[in-house]
Amino acid sequence: MTLRQFAGLGALLSLVTPGLAMAADEVAAPVLNSGDTAWMLTSTALVLFMTIPGLALFYGGMVRSKNILSVMMQCFAITGLISILWCIYGYSMAFDTTGMEANVVNFNSFVGGLSKAFLAGITPSSITGAAALFPEAVFVTFQMTFAIITPALIVGAFAERMKFSAMLIFMAIWFTLVYAPIAHMVWSGVGGLLWDWGVLDFAGGTVVHINAGVAGLVACLVLGKRKGFPTTPMAPHNLGYTLVGAAMLWVGWFGFNAGSAAAANGTAGMAMLVTQIATAAAALGWMFAEWLTHGKPSALGIASGVVAGLVAITPAAGTVGPMGGLIIGLAAGVVCFFCATSLKRKLGYDDSLDAFGVHGIGGILGAILTGVFAAPSLGGFGTVTDIAAQVWIQCKGVGFTVIYTGIVTFIILKVLDAVMGLRVTEEEEAVGLDLAQHNERGYNL
Repeated sequence: MTLRQFAGLGALLSLVTPGLAMAADEVAAPVLNSGDTAWMLTSTALVLFMTIPGLALFYGGMVRSKNILSVMMQCFAITGLISILWCIYGYSMAFDTTGMEANVVNFNSFVGGLSKAFLAGITPSSITGAAALFPEAVFVTFQMTFAIITPALIVGAFAERMKFSAMLIFMAIWFTLVYAPIAHMVWSGVGGLLWDWGVLDFAGGTVVHINAGVAGLVACLVLGKRKGFPTTPMAPHNLGYTLVGAAMLWVGWFGFNAGSAAAANGTAGMAMLVTQIATAAAALGWMFAEWLTHGKPSALGIASGVVAGLVAITPAAGTVGPMGGLIIGLAAGVVCFFCATSLKRKLGYDDSLDAFGVHGIGGILGAILTGVFAAPSLGGFGTVTDIAAQVWIQCKGVGFTVIYTGIVTFIILKVLDAVMGLRVTEEEEAVGLDLAQHNERGYNL
């Protein structure tokens, strides 16, 4: 090599070396993934779309015409209330990991601290994620939409008879004492009680559906039956609204389940596929069960079957394969049909819009079957090698959620009933909550 060539090589290295150092720094520093960010932004909007207008229409069509605005108003008010509480302390209670240690049970195994209260430290440059990196602000909003829809689902159990003021206070307390702790125990990571147990809940079987379903059952039992139930006909006043709402829930649920992959990856793709398969199977399962039992299939039935399938596949969406999704969906459609009709009539409780029959039962069924079909030996994509052991873990998670939610919800309702009363008067119930609570009519003809 000539002196000129050596000097030229040295000059080239002097230019390349800083570039290599800069490249190393860039690799070391976390880099936001714009594709995953775009998917999470989309998923967040889809999940919010599930509550307003999806759930508002789904529930609104099933009540009597004199109560449609009250149900829709509750969904909108809950959306506003929980959004603010989530920012003030809910996000921190659910996802602050301070003091958590693997397999060590302490206070922070049950609930997070307040280091992120008022969203402290979250800036445009804050990023989060395991499978991919995206803004923490997006994660905060995504999880906020889950916190919104969970208490909104409870509305279906006590529709047409709870005071609006009592409903708001109940939801605020329930969110604080029930939703945030359960979300923390299941989803906060290593050190969370149910996380360390090994409970599989990809998108909210325990956190959202069992939680809301059990709370709804307790609420309808504490409030008592609607006046005239079950002898007075209380047919849905506009099933068109209900079908439109169910369709919105079906579409929005792709954000709910596929978005829970927290990345635009293969897990999200499979979650989307099994969600569609399970929902279709449940819709048909409910339809044919009703057809064989009652002689005719109904629009309300297929809409309810859709939601049952969406609920049941939620905890399993990230770990089961297509055929597992098919079986879970079909089972949910049939089982939820009989629980929302025959079982409810036999036990005599007035779950107005079948919040427990669909969300509670569907969530329990889906959570348990996740332990079966997450196994690779049955076409799943989880790490389950011992199906019996995982099913036992899933049952423990279900049992804990049912007991904790049931007891705390009962205490909240009984205290509120003693302090301010939960239920509207008989006269207000007869007039309808639209006029009695909001001085408005849904229809002015």
